[in-house]
Amino acid sequence: WTESTYEKFAAVKNHLKEFKEDVTFEYFDEFGLNEYVNFLRDKKDMRNSTIGKQMGFLKWFLRWSFKKDYHQNIAYDTFKPKLKTTPKKVIFLTWEELNRLKDYQIPKDKQYLERVRDVFLFCCFTSLRYSDVRNLKRSDVKSDHIEVTTVKTADSLSIELNKYSKAILEKYKDNPYCLDKGVMLPVPCNQLMNSYLKEIADLCGIRKNLTTHTARHSYATLCLSMGVPIETISQTLGHRSISTTQIYADITRTKINEDMTNLAERIEGKYELVK
Repeated sequence: WTESTYEKFAAVKNHLKEFKEDVTFEYFDEFGLNEYVNFLRDKKDMRNSTIGKQMGFLKWFLRWSFKKDYHQNIAYDTFKPKLKTTPKKVIFLTWEELNRLKDYQIPKDKQYLERVRDVFLFCCFTSLRYSDVRNLKRSDVKSDHIEVTTVKTADSLSIELNKYSKAILEKYKDNPYCLDKGVMLPVPCNQLMNSYLKEIADLCGIRKNLTTHTARHSYATLCLSMGVPIETISQTLGHRSISTTQIYADITRTKINEDMTNLAERIEGKYELVK
């Protein structure tokens, strides 16, 4: 298990202790599970989407402990709390915005932003998650592709390198920090990188809340808009189901429709002027 997995279940343990100090496996029948949902909503002030994740963690633990023969209560298996959620807004960069970011001349007094931008762009061109680019080692890099085992899902991925991602790797091949740590890129902590990405976006005039995960969204939507098959993108992203990738297809389709509508309106406007 990864460190983040331990952290998630440590949080679950703390919630359970606060909910009911002497809670038992048998307590979590339909009534007990609903009471826990109410506790997360009313006492912990969680949003429905967060409650859904927490219930997923709890059900995972109850399922695991059932298989280990710690209890015989399987009420969790059919329990489905009614939690209305709105789809999370997917933030991504268009090709124009990506090039604006890439070509922007960073001020001399803010050179620390250049490394962050390069790491972010590398993720945009390869689809790597933050955890995977931070752990990218020299042994992972081949002549025209990279081979990684993802931190989050332990999937083995082979990702093609293009001229942009190759140029970024070449830029940092002799970087002292990278040589000392045995990594390919100088990646700061996630919190600091997200903070710097917001600063970079402001400088470039990009009115979007950039985070490290925006890079994967950008990769997927750009590939789809360029005609790359969704099956190929799903495999590159490490998705185990194409349905997970489908959200990007829906976003891309909506964006294309909006662009075509805007184009039609502009053409009609010019036609009116001519008449």
